[in-house]
Amino acid sequence: MVYALALLGNLLLASAALSAPSGRLAARLERRREGRQSQPINRLELPATNSTGTRNVEYSSNWAGAVYDSAAGTYKAVTATFVVPTPKAASGSSSGAASAWVGIDGDTCGNAILQTGVDFTVTNGAVSYDAWYEWYPDYAYDFSGIPIAAGNSITITVTASSTKAGTAVIKNNTTGKTVTKSLTSTAALCEQNAEWIVEDFEEGSSLVPFANFGTVTFTNALATTSSGSTVGPKGATLIDIQQNGKTLTSVSTTSTSVTVKYV
Repeated sequence: MVYALALLGNLLLASAALSAPSGRLAARLERRREGRQSQPINRLELPATNSTGTRNVEYSSNWAGAVYDSAAGTYKAVTATFVVPTPKAASGSSSGAASAWVGIDGDTCGNAILQTGVDFTVTNGAVSYDAWYEWYPDYAYDFSGIPIAAGNSITITVTASSTKAGTAVIKNNTTGKTVTKSLTSTAALCEQNAEWIVEDFEEGSSLVPFANFGTVTFTNALATTSSGSTVGPKGATLIDIQQNGKTLTSVSTTSTSVTVKYV
């Protein structure tokens, strides 16, 4: 009898250990409960210049990347591929995060954003990654079944089948895993912005400490229009993040790529 009770106790302890989330997983779930959310771009009223003095770069407190602004109903899909970086906490901080994503709307149309991407987070030296989808103003939700690691090649795609329905797809090209989510929303897209972004996102009601993500290059970056044609990011507006008077990113484009560097 004593042996049976001891065995039962050991089994219960083992079960509890298996069911309890790990520290990093618990922290990630807590972040989601607190409300991890992308936001429409928060433009800064600064001269649109870059280091060469030409007026082709604008500034934001939360978005860095390339954004198109066209007539409503223009953009139906946005896609790109990038290699997952290894983030570091910014100088003077023990933690930080950033997110690489593609999306429709959120710039000149701020009432809705269809987007998908990957968060990269560092906490006391421990790095974690989350694949997610979001139809703003709802919160972001994690995909399951698609582990992500530094160095993985990831393709992210959003498609709007209508202004209130669409899909988010993430493919890990390194592992072959693909996840897809069909979405609907009462918040209608304008379909007038297409973007490739590295973001300092919000948890609760404030920006997370922005991680030093190194460089994220979106390759095979394309937006599909309502006519079925595709456009690359070469003609898009460039956006850099500036916080507390300091520019934190440097963005450049080619006909098929967007490169965002932490500086």
